[in-house]
Amino acid sequence: MKRIFLFAALAGFATTATQAANFGELKGPAVRKALSGKTVYLSASGIVLPIKYRTNGTMSGNLKASAAAFTGGASAQDSGRWWIAKDQLCQQWKRWQGGKSWCYKLSRQGQNVVWVRNDGRRGTARISS
Repeated sequence: MKRIFLFAALAGFATTATQAANFGELKGPAVRKALSGKTVYLSASGIVLPIKYRTNGTMSGNLKASAAAFTGGASAQDSGRWWIAKDQLCQQWKRWQGGKSWCYKLSRQGQNVVWVRNDGRRGTARISS
């Protein structure tokens, strides 16, 4: 009986640890690990934007032509750089967003990530390898 209880307790701990890893705010090294070398499908204002975060700190995005037209004629493609500062993802596009840098707090919720920009704007994203 003690073995069954111990096994159940350990299984419960493992489940809780796994859930904690899949939920909650990502910080510093966890942000880098989650994004580096991955494509993030950012959802904002009804548009999905795939962003490739390269391991060298550069990034690129590619809107479909229809989405670019919807956003007021923004260029369909752009590139920029990304970095980690104060446990947040920071990034700066060359043309998009007026070339201004923004930082984001990221929280993992299962397979998705919730992002909150430093001006309060928020949305969701899906990370793919």
